[in-house]
Amino acid sequence: MKHLLSLQATSARDMRRTLELAIQLKRDRANLSFRPLEGQSWAMIFTKASTRTRVSFEVGVQELGGRVLYLSPRDTQLGRGEPLCDTARVLGRMVHGAIIRTFAQSDVTEFARFSGIPTINALTDAEHPCQILADLQTMIEKCGSYEGRKVVFLGDGDNNVARSWMWAAEKLGFQFVISAPKGYQPPAAFLRKFRSGNVSIEENPIKAVRNADVLYTDVWVSMGQEEESAKRMADLGDWQINRSLVAKAGRKAVVMHCLPAYREKEISAEILEDHADTIFSEAENRLHAQKAILTILQHDRAR
Repeated sequence: MKHLLSLQATSARDMRRTLELAIQLKRDRANLSFRPLEGQSWAMIFTKASTRTRVSFEVGVQELGGRVLYLSPRDTQLGRGEPLCDTARVLGRMVHGAIIRTFAQSDVTEFARFSGIPTINALTDAEHPCQILADLQTMIEKCGSYEGRKVVFLGDGDNNVARSWMWAAEKLGFQFVISAPKGYQPPAAFLRKFRSGNVSIEENPIKAVRNADVLYTDVWVSMGQEEESAKRMADLGDWQINRSLVAKAGRKAVVMHCLPAYREKEISAEILEDHADTIFSEAENRLHAQKAILTILQHDRAR
């Protein structure tokens, strides 16, 4: 694996080996002698602010023996109009890898092409691969496996998290159902890319959650959508994960949320607290999954 740019471009084999290593690294976190990034410097180029992504990557690189340079638009010439390809070629001669959190997927792809160094998509508008790998690790912990399971994504089903889930389901063999009103479902042209039968749409949330193993949601108003807030709240209200909906799924269903969570919007406060152990284990697993990604990229580059 040279880069982690998207789950669309990541093989099932590489996803599985990442998850296996993430579980091992979590178990062995106290082993301070495992330092595959010893002597390396990694750039974190963040156009979008974050809590979990920044902390988990900074801690992860440091625990693996490396150093981190955090670069916001104010810290580079990118914020003053320098072409991304030029920044990439400069950094490619100075650092050992890059972690990018930005808007356009094309920026991550372009950086990887021109820099020649391992590049990780830490979130774009198109995908959020690190989040879904951490989610799958959480499913293994809480459900025993992801294979043969049913994950139901409720709310805005046409976003980066949902799309990465779709690619994971397509390749790893579990059922992924998007339950969302019209206007919040992936375009038909995008859905036609999924031919395994693992990805489906069920508009009715009550029908969607029957026999579900995981109920999943994300914020309804993402960065840049603030002006649509009132409309989105009204359109998506019936897809809130609450006590009534969870009861329709069955007693073994777990609730997951990639955070930040807005109580009484996409999820009720009581359900978030009932499932807090799962949700915050999911957040913690960002650290372990990303350490696995970093380790594999370094290993494969060194071969």
